[in-house]
Amino acid sequence: MSPAGPTQSRLAYIDWMRGLACLLMFQTHCYDSWLSPAARQSKFFMYSQLGGTFPAPLFLFLAGISFALVTEKLWRKNVAPAQLAWTTIRRGAEIFGLGLLFRLQEFLIALGWAPWSDLLRVDVLNVIGLSMMLMGVLCWMVLAVSPSGEATQQRRLAFVLSALGAALLISLLTPMLWTSWRPRWLPWPIESYINGVHNLGTPQAWLFPIFPWTAFAFAGLALGFILQSDWARAHAERVFLLLGLAGAALAEGAHWIDLKGPQLYPAYDFWHTSPNFFLIRLGVLTLLLSASYAWCRWGAGQWRFSPLMRLGQASLLVYWVHIEFVYGRFSILSKHAASIRTASAGLLTIFLAMVALASIRLRLKNRPSRQPVAPVPIASIQPVAGQSHD
Repeated sequence: MSPAGPTQSRLAYIDWMRGLACLLMFQTHCYDSWLSPAARQSKFFMYSQLGGTFPAPLFLFLAGISFALVTEKLWRKNVAPAQLAWTTIRRGAEIFGLGLLFRLQEFLIALGWAPWSDLLRVDVLNVIGLSMMLMGVLCWMVLAVSPSGEATQQRRLAFVLSALGAALLISLLTPMLWTSWRPRWLPWPIESYINGVHNLGTPQAWLFPIFPWTAFAFAGLALGFILQSDWARAHAERVFLLLGLAGAALAEGAHWIDLKGPQLYPAYDFWHTSPNFFLIRLGVLTLLLSASYAWCRWGAGQWRFSPLMRLGQASLLVYWVHIEFVYGRFSILSKHAASIRTASAGLLTIFLAMVALASIRLRLKNRPSRQPVAPVPIASIQPVAGQSHD
Protein backbone atom coordinates (compact mmCIF):
# COMPACT_ATOMS: atom_id res chain seq x y z
CA MET A 1 0.00 0.00 0.00
CA SER A 2 2.90 2.35 0.54
CA PRO A 3 4.46 3.70 -2.67
CA ALA A 4 8.19 3.62 -2.06
CA GLY A 5 9.21 5.14 -5.35
CA PRO A 6 8.14 6.52 -8.71
CA THR A 7 7.13 3.14 -10.15
CA GLN A 8 4.80 2.33 -7.26
CA SER A 9 3.39 5.84 -7.10
CA ARG A 10 2.37 5.57 -10.74
CA LEU A 11 0.04 2.76 -9.69
CA ALA A 12 -0.91 4.13 -6.28
CA TYR A 13 -2.28 7.42 -7.58
CA ILE A 14 -4.84 5.57 -9.70
CA ASP A 15 -6.12 3.66 -6.66
CA TRP A 16 -6.12 6.82 -4.53
CA MET A 17 -8.02 8.79 -7.14
CA ARG A 18 -10.54 6.00 -7.58
CA GLY A 19 -11.00 6.01 -3.80
CA LEU A 20 -11.63 9.76 -3.97
CA ALA A 21 -14.35 9.04 -6.52
CA CYS A 22 -15.90 6.56 -4.07
CA LEU A 23 -15.88 9.15 -1.29
CA LEU A 24 -17.53 11.76 -3.51
CA MET A 25 -20.07 9.15 -4.58
CA PHE A 26 -20.88 8.28 -0.95
CA GLN A 27 -21.54 11.89 0.05
CA THR A 28 -23.64 12.53 -3.05
CA HIS A 29 -25.81 9.47 -2.52
CA CYS A 30 -26.12 9.83 1.26
CA TYR A 31 -27.24 13.45 1.27
CA ASP A 32 -29.53 12.88 -1.71
CA SER A 33 -31.21 9.90 -0.06
CA TRP A 34 -31.45 11.05 3.55
CA LEU A 35 -31.78 14.84 3.77
CA SER A 36 -35.20 16.22 4.58
CA PRO A 37 -37.00 18.54 2.13
CA ALA A 38 -36.01 21.56 4.24
CA ALA A 39 -32.33 20.54 4.34
CA ARG A 40 -32.37 20.01 0.57
CA GLN A 41 -33.04 23.72 0.13
CA SER A 42 -29.71 24.65 1.73
CA LYS A 43 -26.50 25.71 0.01
CA PHE A 44 -24.83 22.76 1.72
CA PHE A 45 -26.94 20.38 -0.32
CA MET A 46 -26.33 22.39 -3.49
CA TYR A 47 -22.54 22.12 -3.09
CA SER A 48 -22.87 18.46 -2.18
CA GLN A 49 -24.64 17.74 -5.44
CA LEU A 50 -22.12 19.88 -7.33
CA GLY A 51 -19.43 17.53 -6.01
CA GLY A 52 -21.64 14.73 -7.27
CA THR A 53 -20.94 15.73 -10.85
CA PHE A 54 -17.43 14.21 -10.56
CA PRO A 55 -17.64 10.56 -9.39
CA ALA A 56 -18.91 9.14 -12.70
CA PRO A 57 -16.40 11.15 -14.81
CA LEU A 58 -13.64 10.04 -12.42
CA PHE A 59 -14.54 6.36 -12.76
CA LEU A 60 -14.73 6.60 -16.55
CA PHE A 61 -11.58 8.71 -16.86
CA LEU A 62 -9.60 6.24 -14.74
CA ALA A 63 -11.10 3.31 -16.65
CA GLY A 64 -9.64 4.87 -19.80
CA ILE A 65 -6.21 5.28 -18.21
CA SER A 66 -6.24 1.70 -16.89
CA PHE A 67 -7.39 0.47 -20.29
CA ALA A 68 -4.38 2.16 -21.89
CA LEU A 69 -2.06 0.43 -19.42
CA VAL A 70 -3.51 -2.98 -20.28
CA THR A 71 -3.46 -2.30 -24.02
CA GLU A 72 0.14 -1.09 -23.85
CA LYS A 73 1.17 -4.27 -22.04
CA LEU A 74 -0.49 -6.49 -24.65
CA TRP A 75 0.83 -4.37 -27.49
CA ARG A 76 4.42 -4.58 -26.23
CA LYS A 77 4.05 -8.38 -26.08
CA ASN A 78 3.25 -8.30 -29.82
CA VAL A 79 -0.23 -9.68 -29.27
CA ALA A 80 -2.14 -9.80 -32.56
CA PRO A 81 -4.63 -6.93 -33.05
CA ALA A 82 -7.59 -9.33 -33.16
CA GLN A 83 -6.50 -11.04 -29.94
CA LEU A 84 -5.90 -7.68 -28.23
CA ALA A 85 -9.36 -6.51 -29.25
CA TRP A 86 -10.95 -9.76 -28.08
CA THR A 87 -9.23 -9.58 -24.68
CA THR A 88 -10.21 -5.97 -23.99
CA ILE A 89 -13.72 -6.15 -25.45
CA ARG A 90 -14.42 -9.31 -23.45
CA ARG A 91 -13.44 -7.52 -20.23
CA GLY A 92 -15.77 -4.66 -21.14
CA ALA A 93 -18.56 -7.15 -21.80
CA GLU A 94 -17.98 -8.65 -18.34
CA ILE A 95 -18.41 -5.23 -16.71
CA PHE A 96 -21.51 -4.60 -18.82
CA GLY A 97 -22.89 -7.96 -17.71
CA LEU A 98 -22.24 -7.04 -14.08
CA GLY A 99 -24.20 -3.84 -14.69
CA LEU A 100 -27.18 -5.88 -15.91
CA LEU A 101 -26.82 -8.23 -12.94
CA PHE A 102 -26.78 -5.26 -10.57
CA ARG A 103 -30.00 -3.95 -12.04
CA LEU A 104 -31.59 -7.41 -11.65
CA GLN A 105 -30.52 -7.53 -8.00
CA GLU A 106 -31.98 -4.08 -7.34
CA PHE A 107 -35.24 -5.07 -9.01
CA LEU A 108 -35.56 -8.28 -6.96
CA ILE A 109 -34.80 -6.53 -3.66
CA ALA A 110 -37.39 -3.87 -4.46
CA LEU A 111 -39.89 -6.41 -5.80
CA GLY A 112 -43.40 -5.16 -5.39
CA TRP A 113 -42.82 -1.45 -5.84
CA ALA A 114 -40.04 -1.12 -8.44
CA PRO A 115 -41.26 -0.85 -12.06
CA TRP A 116 -40.04 -3.50 -14.50
CA SER A 117 -38.39 -0.76 -16.58
CA ASP A 118 -35.75 -0.44 -13.85
CA LEU A 119 -34.22 -3.62 -15.28
CA LEU A 120 -33.27 -1.63 -18.40
CA ARG A 121 -31.95 1.49 -16.68
CA VAL A 122 -28.65 2.72 -18.13
CA ASP A 123 -26.44 2.89 -15.05
CA VAL A 124 -22.78 3.73 -14.54
CA LEU A 125 -21.58 0.11 -14.71
CA ASN A 126 -23.33 -0.29 -18.04
CA VAL A 127 -21.61 2.71 -19.55
CA ILE A 128 -18.19 1.72 -18.15
CA GLY A 129 -18.55 -1.68 -19.81
CA LEU A 130 -19.70 -0.15 -23.08
CA SER A 131 -16.86 2.38 -22.96
CA MET A 132 -14.32 -0.43 -22.57
CA MET A 133 -15.80 -2.30 -25.52
CA LEU A 134 -15.76 0.84 -27.67
CA MET A 135 -12.17 1.58 -26.66
CA GLY A 136 -11.25 -1.98 -27.61
CA VAL A 137 -12.76 -1.45 -31.05
CA LEU A 138 -10.88 1.84 -31.47
CA CYS A 139 -7.53 0.28 -30.50
CA TRP A 140 -8.14 -2.62 -32.87
CA MET A 141 -8.88 -0.20 -35.72
CA VAL A 142 -5.70 1.77 -35.04
CA LEU A 143 -3.59 -1.39 -34.99
CA ALA A 144 -5.33 -2.83 -38.04
CA VAL A 145 -4.62 0.19 -40.25
CA SER A 146 -1.09 0.79 -38.94
CA PRO A 147 1.79 -0.65 -41.00
CA SER A 148 3.40 -3.61 -39.29
CA GLY A 149 6.79 -1.93 -39.21
CA GLU A 150 5.55 1.41 -37.91
CA ALA A 151 7.63 2.96 -35.13
CA THR A 152 6.35 2.77 -31.56
CA GLN A 153 6.11 6.55 -31.19
CA GLN A 154 4.08 6.90 -34.38
CA ARG A 155 1.66 4.20 -33.31
CA ARG A 156 1.27 5.72 -29.86
CA LEU A 157 0.57 9.08 -31.48
CA ALA A 158 -2.14 7.41 -33.56
CA PHE A 159 -3.70 5.99 -30.39
CA VAL A 160 -3.63 9.38 -28.65
CA LEU A 161 -5.08 11.34 -31.59
CA SER A 162 -7.80 8.74 -32.25
CA ALA A 163 -8.88 8.68 -28.61
CA LEU A 164 -8.90 12.49 -28.35
CA GLY A 165 -10.87 12.71 -31.59
CA ALA A 166 -13.44 10.23 -30.30
CA ALA A 167 -13.81 12.13 -27.01
CA LEU A 168 -14.28 15.45 -28.78
CA LEU A 169 -16.74 14.02 -31.31
CA ILE A 170 -18.89 12.42 -28.59
CA SER A 171 -18.95 15.68 -26.64
CA LEU A 172 -19.85 17.80 -29.68
CA LEU A 173 -22.66 15.48 -30.81
CA THR A 174 -24.30 15.17 -27.38
CA PRO A 175 -26.44 18.37 -27.44
CA MET A 176 -27.97 17.43 -30.79
CA LEU A 177 -28.57 13.77 -29.92
CA TRP A 178 -30.43 14.90 -26.82
CA THR A 179 -32.64 17.32 -28.80
CA SER A 180 -32.97 17.77 -32.57
CA TRP A 181 -31.21 14.56 -33.65
CA ARG A 182 -32.85 12.22 -31.19
CA PRO A 183 -33.13 8.70 -32.71
CA ARG A 184 -36.82 8.39 -31.87
CA TRP A 185 -37.18 5.55 -34.37
CA LEU A 186 -35.23 3.26 -32.01
CA PRO A 187 -36.98 1.30 -29.23
CA TRP A 188 -36.61 3.25 -26.00
CA PRO A 189 -34.32 0.66 -24.31
CA ILE A 190 -31.82 1.14 -27.15
CA GLU A 191 -32.30 4.89 -27.53
CA SER A 192 -31.68 5.19 -23.80
CA TYR A 193 -28.08 4.09 -24.39
CA ILE A 194 -27.71 7.01 -26.79
CA ASN A 195 -29.29 9.82 -24.75
CA GLY A 196 -30.74 8.36 -21.53
CA VAL A 197 -34.37 8.76 -22.58
CA HIS A 198 -35.45 5.62 -20.65
CA ASN A 199 -39.25 5.16 -21.00
CA LEU A 200 -40.05 8.74 -19.98
CA GLY A 201 -40.16 10.43 -23.38
CA THR A 202 -37.27 12.86 -22.86
CA PRO A 203 -33.58 12.36 -21.96
CA GLN A 204 -33.01 12.00 -18.23
CA ALA A 205 -30.01 13.71 -16.61
CA TRP A 206 -29.68 11.05 -13.87
CA LEU A 207 -28.84 8.26 -16.33
CA PHE A 208 -25.49 7.46 -17.97
CA PRO A 209 -25.82 7.11 -21.75
CA ILE A 210 -22.95 6.86 -24.22
CA PHE A 211 -23.35 10.55 -25.05
CA PRO A 212 -21.68 12.32 -23.25
CA TRP A 213 -20.28 9.91 -20.65
CA THR A 214 -17.98 7.75 -22.78
CA ALA A 215 -16.08 10.89 -23.78
CA PHE A 216 -14.39 10.85 -20.36
CA ALA A 217 -13.18 7.28 -20.93
CA PHE A 218 -11.69 8.15 -24.32
CA ALA A 219 -9.97 11.21 -22.83
CA GLY A 220 -8.49 8.96 -20.14
CA LEU A 221 -7.39 6.49 -22.83
CA ALA A 222 -5.47 9.22 -24.64
CA LEU A 223 -3.81 10.40 -21.44
CA GLY A 224 -2.96 6.84 -20.45
CA PHE A 225 -1.02 6.32 -23.68
CA ILE A 226 0.81 9.59 -23.13
CA LEU A 227 1.83 8.52 -19.63
CA GLN A 228 3.21 5.23 -21.02
CA SER A 229 5.66 6.91 -23.39
CA ASP A 230 9.35 6.49 -22.63
CA TRP A 231 9.80 10.24 -22.14
CA ALA A 232 6.89 10.45 -19.69
CA ARG A 233 8.23 7.50 -17.71
CA ALA A 234 11.65 9.10 -17.46
CA HIS A 235 10.30 12.55 -16.47
CA ALA A 236 7.22 11.63 -14.42
CA GLU A 237 7.38 14.58 -12.02
CA ARG A 238 7.69 17.11 -14.83
CA VAL A 239 4.91 15.44 -16.82
CA PHE A 240 2.41 15.52 -13.96
CA LEU A 241 3.27 19.13 -13.19
CA LEU A 242 2.60 20.06 -16.81
CA LEU A 243 -0.64 18.06 -16.73
CA GLY A 244 -1.81 19.99 -13.68
CA LEU A 245 -1.10 23.32 -15.36
CA ALA A 246 -2.76 22.15 -18.59
CA GLY A 247 -5.83 20.98 -16.67
CA ALA A 248 -6.23 24.32 -14.92
CA ALA A 249 -5.81 26.17 -18.23
CA LEU A 250 -8.33 23.88 -19.96
CA ALA A 251 -10.97 24.37 -17.26
CA GLU A 252 -10.54 28.15 -17.21
CA GLY A 253 -10.45 28.40 -21.01
CA ALA A 254 -13.63 26.34 -21.40
CA HIS A 255 -15.36 28.50 -18.79
CA TRP A 256 -14.36 31.64 -20.66
CA ILE A 257 -15.64 30.21 -23.96
CA ASP A 258 -18.94 29.34 -22.30
CA LEU A 259 -19.33 32.94 -21.10
CA LYS A 260 -17.99 34.79 -24.15
CA GLY A 261 -18.17 32.37 -27.06
CA PRO A 262 -20.91 32.10 -29.70
CA GLN A 263 -23.93 29.90 -29.16
CA LEU A 264 -23.71 27.02 -31.67
CA TYR A 265 -26.63 24.85 -30.59
CA PRO A 266 -30.38 25.53 -30.88
CA ALA A 267 -30.90 24.15 -27.34
CA TYR A 268 -28.17 24.59 -24.73
CA ASP A 269 -28.03 22.74 -21.41
CA PHE A 270 -24.78 23.62 -19.65
CA TRP A 271 -25.03 21.13 -16.76
CA HIS A 272 -25.92 18.06 -18.81
CA THR A 273 -24.90 18.26 -22.48
CA SER A 274 -22.58 21.23 -22.92
CA PRO A 275 -19.17 20.49 -24.51
CA ASN A 276 -17.84 23.40 -22.44
CA PHE A 277 -18.89 21.70 -19.21
CA PHE A 278 -17.26 18.50 -20.44
CA LEU A 279 -13.99 20.39 -21.00
CA ILE A 280 -14.24 22.08 -17.60
CA ARG A 281 -14.67 18.73 -15.85
CA LEU A 282 -11.91 17.19 -17.97
CA GLY A 283 -9.60 20.01 -16.91
CA VAL A 284 -10.47 19.44 -13.25
CA LEU A 285 -9.93 15.69 -13.62
CA THR A 286 -6.48 16.29 -15.10
CA LEU A 287 -5.66 18.68 -12.27
CA LEU A 288 -6.83 16.07 -9.74
CA LEU A 289 -4.68 13.47 -11.47
CA SER A 290 -1.61 15.65 -11.00
CA ALA A 291 -2.48 16.33 -7.36
CA SER A 292 -3.13 12.62 -6.71
CA TYR A 293 0.28 11.70 -8.11
CA ALA A 294 1.97 14.30 -5.89
CA TRP A 295 0.00 13.12 -2.84
CA CYS A 296 1.01 9.50 -3.40
CA ARG A 297 4.58 10.37 -4.35
CA TRP A 298 5.46 12.78 -1.54
CA GLY A 299 2.44 13.26 0.70
CA ALA A 300 0.34 11.22 3.11
CA GLY A 301 -0.38 8.74 0.33
CA GLN A 302 2.90 7.15 1.39
CA TRP A 303 1.48 6.14 4.76
CA ARG A 304 1.20 2.44 5.37
CA PHE A 305 -2.60 2.55 5.51
CA SER A 306 -4.62 4.75 3.16
CA PRO A 307 -8.43 4.55 3.41
CA LEU A 308 -8.89 6.00 -0.07
CA MET A 309 -6.49 3.51 -1.61
CA ARG A 310 -8.38 0.69 0.06
CA LEU A 311 -11.64 1.98 -1.39
CA GLY A 312 -10.03 2.42 -4.80
CA GLN A 313 -8.75 -1.14 -4.84
CA ALA A 314 -12.24 -2.49 -4.12
CA SER A 315 -14.30 0.20 -5.83
CA LEU A 316 -16.68 -2.18 -7.61
CA LEU A 317 -17.51 -4.01 -4.38
CA VAL A 318 -18.12 -0.89 -2.29
CA TYR A 319 -20.20 0.65 -5.08
CA TRP A 320 -22.33 -2.49 -5.21
CA VAL A 321 -22.82 -2.79 -1.46
CA HIS A 322 -23.26 0.82 -0.33
CA ILE A 323 -26.24 1.39 -2.64
CA GLU A 324 -28.37 -0.99 -0.57
CA PHE A 325 -27.54 0.78 2.70
CA VAL A 326 -28.21 4.24 1.27
CA TYR A 327 -30.99 3.90 -1.31
CA GLY A 328 -32.25 0.35 -0.80
CA ARG A 329 -34.52 -1.36 1.69
CA PHE A 330 -31.63 -1.70 4.13
CA SER A 331 -31.00 2.05 4.35
CA ILE A 332 -29.39 2.84 7.72
CA LEU A 333 -31.39 6.11 8.00
CA SER A 334 -34.93 7.07 7.10
CA LYS A 335 -35.07 8.50 3.62
CA HIS A 336 -35.74 12.21 3.12
CA ALA A 337 -36.10 12.80 6.86
CA ALA A 338 -32.64 13.54 8.28
CA SER A 339 -30.92 16.78 9.21
CA ILE A 340 -27.51 17.67 7.80
CA ARG A 341 -25.81 16.57 11.03
CA THR A 342 -27.60 13.22 11.14
CA ALA A 343 -26.95 12.56 7.46
CA SER A 344 -23.28 13.45 7.95
CA ALA A 345 -23.04 10.91 10.79
CA GLY A 346 -24.61 8.36 8.47
CA LEU A 347 -22.09 9.26 5.77
CA LEU A 348 -19.21 8.70 8.20
CA THR A 349 -20.70 5.31 9.12
CA ILE A 350 -20.98 4.30 5.48
CA PHE A 351 -17.42 5.46 4.77
CA LEU A 352 -15.91 3.51 7.69
CA ALA A 353 -17.98 0.42 6.91
CA MET A 354 -16.92 0.44 3.26
CA VAL A 355 -13.24 0.92 4.19
CA ALA A 356 -13.54 -2.07 6.53
CA LEU A 357 -15.28 -4.11 3.81
CA ALA A 358 -12.59 -3.22 1.27
CA SER A 359 -9.85 -4.13 3.77
CA ILE A 360 -11.41 -7.52 4.45
CA ARG A 361 -11.83 -8.21 0.77
CA LEU A 362 -8.21 -7.29 -0.01
CA ARG A 363 -6.91 -9.35 2.89
CA LEU A 364 -8.82 -12.40 1.66
CA LYS A 365 -7.67 -11.78 -1.89
CA ASN A 366 -4.01 -11.46 -0.89
CA ARG A 367 -4.04 -14.36 1.55
CA PRO A 368 -1.44 -16.90 0.38
CA SER A 369 -2.96 -20.18 -0.65
CA ARG A 370 -1.80 -23.11 1.38
CA GLN A 371 -0.50 -25.79 -0.96
CA PRO A 372 0.04 -29.28 0.47
CA VAL A 373 3.73 -30.01 1.03
CA ALA A 374 4.88 -33.07 -0.84
CA PRO A 375 6.79 -35.56 1.31
CA VAL A 376 10.54 -35.56 0.72
CA PRO A 377 12.00 -38.97 -0.08
CA ILE A 378 14.41 -40.07 2.66
CA ALA A 379 17.00 -41.05 0.08
CA SER A 380 17.18 -37.46 -1.16
CA ILE A 381 18.14 -36.01 2.24
CA GLN A 382 21.82 -35.17 2.28
CA PRO A 383 23.76 -34.93 5.55
CA VAL A 384 25.04 -31.53 6.58
CA ALA A 385 28.83 -31.22 6.85
CA GLY A 386 30.01 -31.87 10.39
CA GLN A 387 26.75 -33.51 11.45
CA SER A 388 26.65 -36.99 12.96
CA HIS A 389 25.38 -39.69 10.60
CA ASP A 390 24.20 -42.02 13.38
